[in-house]
Amino acid sequence: MFRYLKQPIILLLMAIVMPQLFLYAQTLNDKIDRLVYTELGDTTGPGAVFLVAHNGKVIYEKGFGKANIESGVAMNPQNVFQLGSITKQFTAIAIVILQEQGKLSVKDPVSKYIPDYPGGNKITIHQLLTHTSGIKDFTKMKSLGEIAQKNMTPKMMVDFFKNEPVDFIPGEKFEYNNSGYVLLGYLIELVSGETYENFIQKHLFEKAGMWDSRYATDRLIVLKRAYGYHKKEYGYVNKTQINFSVPFASGSLMSTAGDMLKWQNALNNHILINPKSTESVFSQYKLNNGDTFTYGYGWHLREMEGQPVREHGGSIFGFKTMGVYLPKKDIYVIGLSNCDCFSPTQLARDIALLTAESVQ
Repeated sequence: MFRYLKQPIILLLMAIVMPQLFLYAQTLNDKIDRLVYTELGDTTGPGAVFLVAHNGKVIYEKGFGKANIESGVAMNPQNVFQLGSITKQFTAIAIVILQEQGKLSVKDPVSKYIPDYPGGNKITIHQLLTHTSGIKDFTKMKSLGEIAQKNMTPKMMVDFFKNEPVDFIPGEKFEYNNSGYVLLGYLIELVSGETYENFIQKHLFEKAGMWDSRYATDRLIVLKRAYGYHKKEYGYVNKTQINFSVPFASGSLMSTAGDMLKWQNALNNHILINPKSTESVFSQYKLNNGDTFTYGYGWHLREMEGQPVREHGGSIFGFKTMGVYLPKKDIYVIGLSNCDCFSPTQLARDIALLTAESVQ
């Protein structure tokens, strides 16, 4: 007799539960919308894409503003953005992959691979990964403008800054540094025998199923590209052009919000590196004096209202980006902006906390 009751009971439960689920989603979506529109009220200018995921599944995804102002093309979640320094996550994981393959160790000194690097016997790969090497950040060098438009090989980039005086003794303090990640990109090429671009494409993008991600280009056709802008007193202008061989492994990748979720899920599911390596990526380390600092390998490791957070932002001409992950709640938020006049950093954090409250 009971088997005949199954379908009506299921239908009754669905009638009760489904409206509640819809109301939850609608309420959360409305709250996120209000947060974003407060910051991005101008729908005629450049904008952003925000994606929110819980337990690896998308629960919010929306584009705001224009992907191309000249053509009046509206932003949508499939648009491709330049990531800026979020690139460092990919560079760090590439190094860890090579360590798993036995081709290097993060304990190795730079001089093992570049014998003529000044002081390279005292600088480890680990220190490059954690911004504790003390080498000069090339973005702070006055002569940067002389090479910004030039096509630079990785060796040329390393030669550009390697003879600069160090800012501090390796391991003495944490100081965010783009040169360290350019140097890591060069090491990836030396050790793997592949170009950085090809290594990232083959060993990271393809394995994670990130089919809309690539090394950045302003010249080649990129379908669904979001065009980058600056804001001047008189209005928006197209972004300043640079040669992407300059930021290289510190900031030259492109991706979409959806692909960035694939990236996060690949890390969570150990598709790219094993659990032991993953733990090393998301560990806090100590300086020479024993003080702990809040950076792992390519991620800031912080707390936000009692929640542990893994996050990183990016900034490159015309674009600003931010990814926030709450591991205890398995909540991921990625914000991608196509104007360097708008940073999605605080908004992404606020959305993450709002979502965490909603999924308790």
